[in-house]
Amino acid sequence: MKILFWGTPTYAVPTLDALCSAGHEIVGVVTQPDRRRGRGKQLIPSPVKARALELGLEVFTPERIRKDVQCQQELAALGADLSVVVAFGQILPASVLEQPPRGCWNGHGSLLPRWRGAGPIQWALLEGDERTGVGVMAMEEGLDTGPVLIERSIEIGLLDDAQVLAERLSKLTASMMLDAIPLIESAGLGCESERLAKLNVRRQTEDQACYARMLKKEDFVVDWSDSALSIHRKVMGLYPGAVTQWRGKRLKLMATEPLIERLRENLSDDAKALVGRWPTGQQQPGKVLDVNAAGVVVSSSGCPLLIREAQLEGKSRSIGKVLGQQLNANTGDQMG
Repeated sequence: MKILFWGTPTYAVPTLDALCSAGHEIVGVVTQPDRRRGRGKQLIPSPVKARALELGLEVFTPERIRKDVQCQQELAALGADLSVVVAFGQILPASVLEQPPRGCWNGHGSLLPRWRGAGPIQWALLEGDERTGVGVMAMEEGLDTGPVLIERSIEIGLLDDAQVLAERLSKLTASMMLDAIPLIESAGLGCESERLAKLNVRRQTEDQACYARMLKKEDFVVDWSDSALSIHRKVMGLYPGAVTQWRGKRLKLMATEPLIERLRENLSDDAKALVGRWPTGQQQPGKVLDVNAAGVVVSSSGCPLLIREAQLEGKSRSIGKVLGQQLNANTGDQMG
């Protein structure tokens, strides 16, 4: 199959690699333009562009594909049989969606119609979803509204963070796209409605749809008056960006465990040993309750939270006992 690939972040790279390894002809790769990053503000290519250049593929970087008519014409001239889209980062206009005769197909990291939008992995963790997954859907002009061809789900572990979950889902996306392409090919070249009918796709229901809105700066700030589980979900879902204050400096939280009895079996051995040591909800939120080999225990509105890994402003990230030493934390100190 002649495939035009659309993608930008690291999440999309395994799918590009899988398509190449399977022998498909990648006629072009469309990705976001280079962005300035780091202290030097140097122009850095997207992970997909970097990989595509390694593979010797032609790369297109439209700032806004919807308005870039010249780029649209160049892509049409490639003669792709279908487009494969994985986390590209822009909504494709009808003029682009209608180009390939076998359609545009998107690998999306959620169980649609739950978590349409740009941050499905983060929001699944933030909201405490027990399961998530990947759907391969036929693309429409709407935001992740298209009919789903195939879908698979996976369990979300209590200690999974956004990076870990993204790695699992990116591999699943790559595998599923390889499974989807023979099905898409088997539907032939008829009009879209006929092809989708042959594929027996599942139409999404709007009454169950929810959107992964763009995150704001304030979303990353920990409120110690929340429950330990809510704070833990923020740390995991926004990894590695959830922050609090420690003696006037920013403290970035990277790994936590909620010391909750009903979740004991999902905790590490170190955390299990700490469950039940402090009365629930009887301490001022944000108070340091203990500093031990596992890390720093801090009170919330309910059960305490164990901070296992964090990074203090101006310091390297640290874990366990080293974290307590780096913070010079003592019982009774206040966080936040």
